[in-house]
Amino acid sequence: MNQTTDDERYMRRCLQLARNGRQNAKPNPMVGAVICLPPAPSRRGGEGRIIGEGYHVRCGEGHAEVNAFASVSTEDEALLKEATMYVSLEPCAHYGKTPPCADLIIKKGIRRVVVGCQDDFAEVQGRGIEKLREAGIDVTVGVLEEECRELNRRFFTFHRFSRPYIILKWAQTANGFIDDDGKALQISSPFTQMLSHKLRAEEDAILVGRVTNEREHPLLTVRHWRGSSPKRLVVDRTHPLNLNSLHAHNIQSLIVEGGAKTLQSFLVQSLWDEIRVETNLALTVGGGTRAPQLPANATVVSQQRYGDNQIVTYRKKEKD
Repeated sequence: MNQTTDDERYMRRCLQLARNGRQNAKPNPMVGAVICLPPAPSRRGGEGRIIGEGYHVRCGEGHAEVNAFASVSTEDEALLKEATMYVSLEPCAHYGKTPPCADLIIKKGIRRVVVGCQDDFAEVQGRGIEKLREAGIDVTVGVLEEECRELNRRFFTFHRFSRPYIILKWAQTANGFIDDDGKALQISSPFTQMLSHKLRAEEDAILVGRVTNEREHPLLTVRHWRGSSPKRLVVDRTHPLNLNSLHAHNIQSLIVEGGAKTLQSFLVQSLWDEIRVETNLALTVGGGTRAPQLPANATVVSQQRYGDNQIVTYRKKEKD
């Protein structure tokens, strides 16, 4: 048996499960858990297999570990002392809306726990891992760590910087304008507009500036995708953005859709985590408002083409 390969395989299953909580787990992180038996010649059948799995479905309800244990059949309960639990995020060690998952894992007699990444939340931060090790459980940390942290980058940004994860977003013509001589312009295709609404359904709030709001009267709702509309925010000089207030209201992610001056103000302050630029490669105009200039530390993380429209996503380049 290749332990590294098996650990990564089961952790990928944890990530797959965790993504099912994208809509309803907020403001909690997305977490997946898998309980499996390693191969053992002494056991009937002898092969390794998954005996339980779960994910954090909804805030205030059972965590991934709780749901994974609940899925174990009565017949397999006695095998838990031979089992390994895989979990994409460090098990909690504190009492919140639910009891500590670390205590439950200890109670169930799990012999080994594999953790994707440590939890940055102040109430956890290694305490769950420490508690498991103090109970004599073999704990491995950091399997697919980058992927596990990537899944909950909004959650980690919120707790590390006390502000939402900020996504700057705009659509531009092939020659770099966001409107046609100051007039609103349809740049997105029906399909990319649907993708934009999908993004809205996944984020907590959406923001535009006063000029865009008065000129275009954008609804900023989810109309072409299923889900809840993000909280609508409009800012200007007399109503500036208050990140502390957003943090206090558990808003973990914010889409900034413009206009140009509003977007530029975020760029100047380096207040961004992600930039998404849609370009209609078949559309040009004679003039108008120039699209913001990408910062020097923006690096491409994904690029998709949908007919004439291309969407490029950027993140901040890691410091050397």
